[in-house]
Amino acid sequence: MSNKGGALSPSRKWLSSERIALRVLEELGFRILETRKKVLVNGIEVGEIDAIVEDSNGDKWGVEIKAGRIDVSGIRQVYVNSIIENVKPMVVCKGFADDAAKELAEKLGIKVIELSDVFLVDSEELETIVREVIENAFADFLELLFTMPINIKQEWLEVLKAIANSQTIDEACEKLGIDVNTLARRLDEMRGAGVIPKWAKKFASIKRIAQMIVHRQTMIHAIEESRKIAETLKNLNVQLHQLSQLLPSIQKSLKSIEEKQ
Repeated sequence: MSNKGGALSPSRKWLSSERIALRVLEELGFRILETRKKVLVNGIEVGEIDAIVEDSNGDKWGVEIKAGRIDVSGIRQVYVNSIIENVKPMVVCKGFADDAAKELAEKLGIKVIELSDVFLVDSEELETIVREVIENAFADFLELLFTMPINIKQEWLEVLKAIANSQTIDEACEKLGIDVNTLARRLDEMRGAGVIPKWAKKFASIKRIAQMIVHRQTMIHAIEESRKIAETLKNLNVQLHQLSQLLPSIQKSLKSIEEKQ
């Protein structure tokens, strides 16, 4: 996983804050009309508004989203951008950097939605961690799918089929007619052969892997059977072609026999 120290890069932290802020605005009744709106003056870009939203009264707001606290410079930027785009100014942030920023926001009539440090920091960290965990798990299963051996011992495949169709390890043992220790040894053998990854320890993980392997083996078998059928049809076609070439001589022989009779 990246950022192992637990810290988010500024860009990722802002993107995470943006998603969280937009969800909060929707929960508050705002409708998201546009994101990352370019602010133009005589066709020249002079800034960007993070989001344009509309409230229940139909009023439009230009929203500035801050991953941290907003300062005086940020307040000025929000105010100028909103005037140019003819929308009401709004900021979603973790609060004010100082009293000057707070006073200026009140003076300019900027709506500020403050999200607590705990909410945004925890949400950002949790969202990033969950996303990376899911991505890594998906990558692990994809790697397993493409690197596991194609030819698996029949006895191992029977074990995997039993696990794939069982709710518990005891049920799998009962289907196989073996005890838990014997099943554990079989699984260790498959780990050593690279059939089951070493990180798969819990029954739920082993079951998902077993289901994937069984499905893959079923597909491989179906492909092999299709290949055999195609080969058989090809051979039949060759034989039919050979027969078609022999047909004139057979017909000629039959005609000759008829004439002699």
